[in-house]
Amino acid sequence: MPSSWPLQDFFLVLMQPLSLVSTLFGFDTVVISGADKKLQELWGSSDTFHGLVVMGMALWGTVIGAIFGAIPTDKLGRKKTLIWIGVLYSISAVGSALTHDPISFAIFRFVGGLGVGASTIAAPAYISEIAPAKNRGKLVGMYQFNIVLGILVAYMSNYLLSGISEQDWRFMLGAEAIPALVYTILVLYVPKSPRWLVVQKRYDEAERVVQSLGLDFGLDDLKSEVNTIGSKGSKETIFMKKYRLPLILAFLIAFFNQWSGINAFLYYAPRIFELAGLGESTALLSSIGIGATNLVFTLIGIYLIDRLGRKQLMYFGSIGYIISLALVSAAFFFNWTGMSVPLFLFVFIASHAIGQGAVIWVFISEVFPNHLRGAGQAFGCSTHWVLAALIPSFVPFLFGTIGPGIVFGFFAFMMVLQLCWVFLMMPETKGMSLEDLGRQLSAK
Repeated sequence: MPSSWPLQDFFLVLMQPLSLVSTLFGFDTVVISGADKKLQELWGSSDTFHGLVVMGMALWGTVIGAIFGAIPTDKLGRKKTLIWIGVLYSISAVGSALTHDPISFAIFRFVGGLGVGASTIAAPAYISEIAPAKNRGKLVGMYQFNIVLGILVAYMSNYLLSGISEQDWRFMLGAEAIPALVYTILVLYVPKSPRWLVVQKRYDEAERVVQSLGLDFGLDDLKSEVNTIGSKGSKETIFMKKYRLPLILAFLIAFFNQWSGINAFLYYAPRIFELAGLGESTALLSSIGIGATNLVFTLIGIYLIDRLGRKQLMYFGSIGYIISLALVSAAFFFNWTGMSVPLFLFVFIASHAIGQGAVIWVFISEVFPNHLRGAGQAFGCSTHWVLAALIPSFVPFLFGTIGPGIVFGFFAFMMVLQLCWVFLMMPETKGMSLEDLGRQLSAK
């Protein structure tokens, strides 16, 4: 690696494999939506079994990956963890495409979920630790942009592959194997995080990375921060009283993220559109519109996050959530047919993209001090993914019993509570160094 490589050139190259891992995250999360009803009909599953096992097992894998992802992220390092994530994605894509029964299908989807969960810890932690403070929100936000790009690609792939054979779902799921393999190869060439190297006392390696990349912080700055933490640093946990505020903040942003219903919607978008009266082909096409809206407004969110700040975007998103979810609920209660539900859901997805979608991974990666960032992200991400597994798993059952109108109405109520939290408790973190943030939030 050239010793005088400009920072902007470095990020152009670095973001390619990191873009792929987040694109794979988005693709893996929603590609199952195209196979949803086909797999239920193929294996004759009940709504409960289909939701919890066939559809939900990947999300439970994500929960495990998020809970335990901090262990390899902190022990092996951000880079090695990112490599193993690519291996998990590859195994899952090939295995789920070739399987012939729901149990083995669920196992391979679970393996992919492990990769998704671990990636939500390793990738944002890596980017936040190596990015300049003034651009940290934008660069970590690019992780979210590429998740959204993966979602759009998955919806488009499902639409294009639908109907090519009686088992078109195999092609939908197997399509992930090629980018997964490319990502695994590319990530071998990214450097290690200098902050992680300093925490591990590997100062020579850290100095080489800092010098070669021309970062806006030096090795002495990083070593000084580690010394400030002191010898107790290795014995500290995120559950100590001094870290109660960042712990609560990470929990609540993840909690409200999922009670918006975002993952339930992404998983079952075609099913929801069909319930609203659209045909199967139109429902799949509308899903592409959702993916495109998500992409456009994620770009807007990334553009604004370091200009307006995290809290301002959460205000925009919360108000948009409340309006759109209330309208979707009313549409199901009053039988508004045609394109009304898709239009309201476009507003919902735009609100998510510019608010929670742009903010969550940035915010969780910022609020914990360096030596606890992996554990802190594991906590925030596992909260996110436990709810992301529970809520979508019960969607088929809830839609069939209490109806989608009540479900979306409850989501709207939860977003009123989120708006109150943003107003009363959420701090602004834009433009501050990770070290200053860690000290400030711990002091409070």
